[in-house]
Amino acid sequence: MQRAALFRGGDAQMAAGDLGELLVPYMPTIRVPKSGDRVYKTECAFSYDSPDSEGGLYVCMNTFLGFGREHIERHYRKTGQCVYLHLKRHVIEKVPGASGGALPKRRNAKLFLDLEISSDLNSDDFEYEDEAKLVIFPDHYEISLPNIEELPALVTIACDALLSAKSPYRKQEPDSWEEELQASKHAKTLVQLDNGVRIPPSGWKCSKCDLRENLWLNLTDGSVLCGKWFFDGSGGNGHAMEHYKETGYPLAVKLGTITPDGADVYSFDEEEPVLDPHIAKHLAHFGIDMLQMQVTENGLRDNDIKPRVSEWEVIQEAGVKLKPMYGPGYTGMKNLGNSCYLNAVMQAIFSIPEFQRAYVGNLPRIFDYSPLDPTQDFNTQMAKLGHGLLSGQYSKPPMKSELIEQVMKEEHKPQHNGISPRMFKAFISKGHPEFSSNRQQDAQEFFLHLINLVERNPVGSENPSDVFRFLVEERTQCCQSRKVRYTERVDYIMQLPVAMEAATNKDELIAYELKRREAEAARRPLPELVRAKIPFSACLQAFSEPSNVEDFWSSALQAKSAGVKTSRFASFPEYLVVQIKKFTFGLDWIPKKLDVSIDMPDFLDISHLRARGLQPGEEELPDIAPPIVIPDDPRALDIDESSVMQLAEMGFPLEACRKAVYYTGNLGAEVAFNWIIAHMEEPDFAEPLVIPAFGEVASSGAAALGAVGLDNQPPEEMVAIIISMGFQRNLAIQALKATNNNLERALEWIFSHPDPEEESDPALDTMDMENNANANILAETGSEGPRIKDGPGRYELFGFISHMGTSTMSGHYVCHLRKEGRWVIYNDLRVCASERPPKDLGYIYFYHRIPS
Repeated sequence: MQRAALFRGGDAQMAAGDLGELLVPYMPTIRVPKSGDRVYKTECAFSYDSPDSEGGLYVCMNTFLGFGREHIERHYRKTGQCVYLHLKRHVIEKVPGASGGALPKRRNAKLFLDLEISSDLNSDDFEYEDEAKLVIFPDHYEISLPNIEELPALVTIACDALLSAKSPYRKQEPDSWEEELQASKHAKTLVQLDNGVRIPPSGWKCSKCDLRENLWLNLTDGSVLCGKWFFDGSGGNGHAMEHYKETGYPLAVKLGTITPDGADVYSFDEEEPVLDPHIAKHLAHFGIDMLQMQVTENGLRDNDIKPRVSEWEVIQEAGVKLKPMYGPGYTGMKNLGNSCYLNAVMQAIFSIPEFQRAYVGNLPRIFDYSPLDPTQDFNTQMAKLGHGLLSGQYSKPPMKSELIEQVMKEEHKPQHNGISPRMFKAFISKGHPEFSSNRQQDAQEFFLHLINLVERNPVGSENPSDVFRFLVEERTQCCQSRKVRYTERVDYIMQLPVAMEAATNKDELIAYELKRREAEAARRPLPELVRAKIPFSACLQAFSEPSNVEDFWSSALQAKSAGVKTSRFASFPEYLVVQIKKFTFGLDWIPKKLDVSIDMPDFLDISHLRARGLQPGEEELPDIAPPIVIPDDPRALDIDESSVMQLAEMGFPLEACRKAVYYTGNLGAEVAFNWIIAHMEEPDFAEPLVIPAFGEVASSGAAALGAVGLDNQPPEEMVAIIISMGFQRNLAIQALKATNNNLERALEWIFSHPDPEEESDPALDTMDMENNANANILAETGSEGPRIKDGPGRYELFGFISHMGTSTMSGHYVCHLRKEGRWVIYNDLRVCASERPPKDLGYIYFYHRIPS
């Protein structure tokens, strides 16, 4: 039978009496979903097709994986599974005289699939109807459902269980992002007091104490009160909970989380985060016009005062009519609840040709060789996401209203623009304590997490993350002996400090701060914001200046001494990622952000930062390692708190930073950073540091500090750190053995031995070579050093990610990319031509090397 029969529907219908006999050979392959089985009935494993799509979705009755029309036969050929449940949502024209033209509720028997309702159609004229049927391969027999009397009992039970199965993204952990929030039982009937309370756009403070962080707005009486630790990880005195116990007012929204897409709402009565379907109305009661964001894209505004040009307004280009963009490369991504950091990073990543070639260019091969469960394969999910963003299949112009009726009569279906990266996020965040939560995250930390996964899952001979990798030369000088040491390390991001002391508008900042304090004291609206203007040249100068080395041990003196360190580029990457270090810690240890404007250049030349190596007249520090001292009480071991804070400012959990510094023997933030990258997938990554008892030091503790094992085999911890820097495993082991398992000396050994003995890996010879087109690769796969792409240090800006909000714990991310000669703003699902790209307010910038 021809393939077309599968999609014509009804060409292979069976007589009712033959149904039981037809299914008998396939009964052993039909399973009933059990507790713990994930049923993917809303999304294809290889694409973003769903029951809403033209071809519907086919769900395997054995594996419960879903497949779109383009991919169903691939699964059949690969597995031999024959029976699939085909799910389809139809959009039909309402019969004249239908009750009020209202959209049918989910309880309607014709609407049984757990899908979102599309807003593309006029609900007064059209409605939805869901259809399910069994399809048997290879002859494409179709059995309409329900067909209870004719079907075997097992098949009926399996179909019912599949249709009623919960979302595969629900998990038992209450803090997991995959736990889909439920609408609060109080949302529809919430009583709001008409007490005249209006909430200003900033300057909030708990009405019962002086806290200005972790504040919650009670949606009944407008009280602003502090939360407790368990709400979001921030400190608080619990006044919001006390207020609920006194009044019984059940719902509160966290201030600072209100965006165009919603807000974080907590129900004290239900004791869990909830959805408030009427959040816009409830916020408007207190003067927060959330819906106005659809016009001005400003979600935090007091109706009674003149709007300020806030960070939210400028970055989202408020007040400017933006033209929507459609087609390949202009596909939006749905915000799954504080997942805008992921959306922004992935839009930037898949604008880079090397990533497009690696995943979308190799898509057929990746799909054909994917495991039986493609939802658990990194390269498959990357290829799927890349195709979703770049194909244009999910970014088509909306239909004109005057043509809807005609189009519907011709059985064309409405367009569903944008993709929901739910399956991608579920996989990429699996096991990570932060990214698997529904809390806001640091985009820079997620970028490094992604690069780590890319490097651990190669696709072809050339890893696309090679375009970001560069070598940093660090020159450390003993201030007393004046001797120097040169070392090199791998990095992926240039971190620029914010030179606040170089602000060009200091007088305006002082005047604004005085007015702001007066307004807060008098509870008046705040004055128009004055943002510090920092020259980019000052930030670049601060990056290049020497910095003090805490707790420096001089091998020339064989004692601790004062030391300074200077960093330079030993190689320049193909793509330079620049992070502005806006985030810091307040006195209360709560992350804060510096709201500054930096004149980032369109064209950047950092050639003067090229490393020069040992200079004439310089004398090297002796190659002597500091003595390893194991204290009588290892619990008294000092941890370099300055290194801990450097890592914490990058967005990593504080306890993970302490462990990284401890397990790398206080060798500095750079070495500890690589430990973090190598261990961030572990389930206890963010758990508190537990220092072993004295009796355990000889085994686990000594290995962590670099002591030599009885068999002289290097500790796996140290091997993993060196591998995470881009070196081969055999080279890491060889270097550690040659330096008595001293991590710092092992790194020096690697760079000072250009031709080490190593065994060739025959598996490398069989890898695909189609991507090996760039002749600038200095170190090919299998060579002794990290793979880098060196070249001139001149760059052009092509994208930047901006953050709105006061810290990495809250706020919103958007991405601006330069495509086809113009700037485009990617704000979750909204993709528009940018009119005023706020290049001075970015957080992470992406530059591409200018060919010489």
